[in-house]
Amino acid sequence: MGVRTRGLANNVLSSGKLDATDAISGTIAAGNIANASLTSATTFGSAVGSVSQVAGDPPAPAEGDIWYNTTTGTLKFRAQSLGWATGGTMNTGREELNGAGTQTAGLVFGGYVGGYSALTESYNGTSWTEVNDLNTARGVPAGMGTQTAALSVGGTSGSNALGNTESWNGTSWTEVNDLNTIKAGAAGIGIQTAALAVSGNTFPPNTVTVESWNGTSWTEVGDVNVARYTIAGAGTQTAAVAFGGSDNPGTRVASTESWNGSAWTEVNDMNVAKQELGSSGTETAALAFAGENNSTANLSDTESWNGTNWTNENTLNTARARVAGFGTQSLALAAGGTVSPNATEEWDYLATSLTVG
Repeated sequence: MGVRTRGLANNVLSSGKLDATDAISGTIAAGNIANASLTSATTFGSAVGSVSQVAGDPPAPAEGDIWYNTTTGTLKFRAQSLGWATGGTMNTGREELNGAGTQTAGLVFGGYVGGYSALTESYNGTSWTEVNDLNTARGVPAGMGTQTAALSVGGTSGSNALGNTESWNGTSWTEVNDLNTIKAGAAGIGIQTAALAVSGNTFPPNTVTVESWNGTSWTEVGDVNVARYTIAGAGTQTAAVAFGGSDNPGTRVASTESWNGSAWTEVNDMNVAKQELGSSGTETAALAFAGENNSTANLSDTESWNGTNWTNENTLNTARARVAGFGTQSLALAAGGTVSPNATEEWDYLATSLTVG
């Protein structure tokens, strides 16, 4: 007879038929019963299962919870989707800054606020704290590493690009060996002891050069295919992806390139060409957000990369460019930038109650 449920075991007769005298309720038209194994079964009860009935909504439903709202007469469930939420306000708002770390343990440094800045701030997932300054004030540096072991590379202090590299030990910045090629607006990828500084502007022009850092010195490695400025990237020293930026004529690009540790390969473009964007993640799971398009409009766009294609995601609450971005594809941070230079937004799973019927 197949699977029997709802405690009907005592209602199965020796003949294999169902006795419908006490365990089944709710009317079924006799004309709809054609199976000869059923005798006098004209009713089945309602099957509520484990769905809770609530006069309203539960005060704190968990992801995956399902309930029936008896007030509105609707079936609802709790889901989560990725989106941007407001984070702690920076102490000193600025644009053209960069950063390193994670959403709950981050660091931002440099930037522009009425002049080029050496300010550094640390984030604990809730609030920002001012810590020791960079040795050299700068804008659009490349940033990589963690909250306690970061690098600030290149940038500009005005009319010239910089080659300066500074190393952060969780307390203070130390000048270490310079880049071989001065550059501003390069993409910083990797960690404090194994990093890449990708493309950038030498004032002028943009450069295709890529340099690899071993914890002590920089070495030139394979060039990118498209020279660009204010480019973004994600990944490691041996497996990375670089995207966006502005090329030599000053046109925003959507070009994406993948690095295998030896050479760069052009892969599928972003959906929106942009420069001065933020980024986070890895070679196969990256996030790109904010930026400026060819009309110099600030963008709220967010795109995710799966190693093959870019997909449009939920947008930032405030359109902006020249931001610091870091973290993972699912837990990212966007700090500072144009329009709202003090603002922080956190990319995370946001709980939502959805009505399904």
